[in-house]
Amino acid sequence: MIKTILQRLISFLPVLLGAAASPAAEAPPRPNIVVILVDDMGFSDIGCYGSEIPTPNLDRLAAGGLRFTQFYNTGRCCPTRASLLTGLYPHQAGVGHMTEDRGTDGFRGDLNDRCVTIAEVLRSAGYRTAMAGKWHVTKFENAGDEAKKFNWPRQRGFDHYFGIIQGGADYFRPKPLTLENQHVPPGDGFYTTDAFVDHAIQFIGQGDKTKPFFLYLAFNAPHFPLMAPAAEIAKFRGKYKIGWDALRQQRHARQIELGIMDKAWPLSPRPPAVMAWDSLSPSQQDRFDHIMAIYAAVVAHIDTAVGRLVDTLRQRGELDNTLVFFLSDNGANAESGPNGRLEGTRPGATGSAVFEGQSWATLSNTPLRRYKHFNHEGGIATPLIVHWPVGIKTPGELRSQPGHLIDLMATCVDVAGAAYPTKFNGHEIQPLEGRSLRPAFANRPIERDAIYWEHEGNRAVRIGKWKLVAAFPAGRWELYDMEQDRTELHDLAAAKPGLVEAMTAQWELWAQRTHAIPWPWRPPYGGRPQDVGNRETVFHLKQGDNLPRDKAPRVAGRSIDITAVISGNADGVIVTQGGERDGYSLYVKGGRLALATRHDGEQTNVAATANVPAGEVEVSARLAHDGTITLRGAGRNVATGQAPGPLENMPGDGLQVGRDEHSAVGPYQAPFAYGGRIVRVQIQLGE
Repeated sequence: MIKTILQRLISFLPVLLGAAASPAAEAPPRPNIVVILVDDMGFSDIGCYGSEIPTPNLDRLAAGGLRFTQFYNTGRCCPTRASLLTGLYPHQAGVGHMTEDRGTDGFRGDLNDRCVTIAEVLRSAGYRTAMAGKWHVTKFENAGDEAKKFNWPRQRGFDHYFGIIQGGADYFRPKPLTLENQHVPPGDGFYTTDAFVDHAIQFIGQGDKTKPFFLYLAFNAPHFPLMAPAAEIAKFRGKYKIGWDALRQQRHARQIELGIMDKAWPLSPRPPAVMAWDSLSPSQQDRFDHIMAIYAAVVAHIDTAVGRLVDTLRQRGELDNTLVFFLSDNGANAESGPNGRLEGTRPGATGSAVFEGQSWATLSNTPLRRYKHFNHEGGIATPLIVHWPVGIKTPGELRSQPGHLIDLMATCVDVAGAAYPTKFNGHEIQPLEGRSLRPAFANRPIERDAIYWEHEGNRAVRIGKWKLVAAFPAGRWELYDMEQDRTELHDLAAAKPGLVEAMTAQWELWAQRTHAIPWPWRPPYGGRPQDVGNRETVFHLKQGDNLPRDKAPRVAGRSIDITAVISGNADGVIVTQGGERDGYSLYVKGGRLALATRHDGEQTNVAATANVPAGEVEVSARLAHDGTITLRGAGRNVATGQAPGPLENMPGDGLQVGRDEHSAVGPYQAPFAYGGRIVRVQIQLGE
């Protein structure tokens, strides 16, 4: 018996000795990290998030990785870049707005010395670092003064850099273009999207190959002015004559099928300023088709370029252990209004001016409300694709955990085994705000208390399923249940005042701590007086009058009474002041008198139910201080409605009688000139 036991022990001895003698299993090597950021692309603009635009390379990354359905940016280009790079809220990094100094610590327009970039942290941890693309987190963009380059990429942790230090640029002839620390000419056959990827591939192939690399690839596409090769634009011409109404329905249906959106969340309604597609003339539809063909070509070209980078990583045997992020810096861009812009002898070519505009941006953000600038979902929701074969064990899945740009730094520090510093270059560094996304890769929760936003006075906080959001300036707090109402159509603020109060207090504490207040805008958090415009209270006007902003009525905060005598039984603008962001417009459409207002982009439209009588007739409109709108025609009330209040901003555009030459205030296409005769107009301002 004893002999048998000894024999068995002896037989296992080589195994036991071998196990003891073998070294511990080696830890997997640290991953390469690639962050790909696109500019002004909407939530639904790539195929794996519902789009009809062909993006096969991004779709393959999603199929081999994860798609986050509730990931957030800051709603604007500069703050997003500051937040992504530093893991802080943008105001903490000094870039709460754009690259101008607005006089407070949160709005200096330059990365401060109390933050570090991902590149600085990872380079300290032994990574090679490189960047290609748009920087846009410093107000010093000229290469002539070496001392002012302290916030350029090479000075903020990147071994190599090629791209544009400034914001928007001509895709074919960007000026200036920067290589390392010097401006360089673009050369023949240049196109930003391709050139950025060419240099990215070059950079990550250089240096000590025993070290992993960090690459930040920040496209300027699809930011305006939209440009793409003519042959690629031609591929999309005619495909968008189906229009935004039908395409929004199609994208929403695909999102539900893909699981990106819950079928319980309805498509947000088409905004009043966006015309029904079927109401447009064939020539108008062709013009809009041309705009969207250019936009689609720009997005499709991004996909092709990303495919080249991914193929290079695959060929080099590096793709499996490369952590790739793909996301957008804000929601789709409604700047230039519902008409968009299509200017130039060859739209989409160098020197042209093409803007997507509000109508197509509404499609891009399907099914969400609002746009870039705002903190409603359409402004801050982004696709996020995460691809990392070594680190993601369930490819092709969705993740609904809410995340934010601040989490990218935390994730990079986590997977790289790096240390986030308390001091750097002799300066105290603010604590990291983000949370690593690594638990979400395994479908575990991301432990956090809240996510916060502020941009241009628009503000929001999300705590669990609850989101509190307000639009600047007059917008009150709105409360939404993100589990039941992702498209923000059912405001619960009135039903849950205690929750609104508690969340508001939490937002206030965050805003004070992170320098999001005082605002450089207006009260209640400080700001500038509305000191532009004519101080008179009564204005007598005639058809064709065109008052520049400094001579137009100073309407901010006041009631407005408009009286006009018109004849000709025609449609068109009677009098307007402002544009797509702030203003008012008294007009006739379909024979019916109407008044439109804009409060920080939000349009209110009140129209009569009966036609204006034929002949010479007096019509009037009143916007009261409480926001009540009253329309009168031929001596009787013809409509009433409710706006958020008086105009809180002095409109950026001036006043015009008989046409709206700039961005449209109302639900019509500028200039919408009045087809009859305007005998006289009087505007009277109250307190």
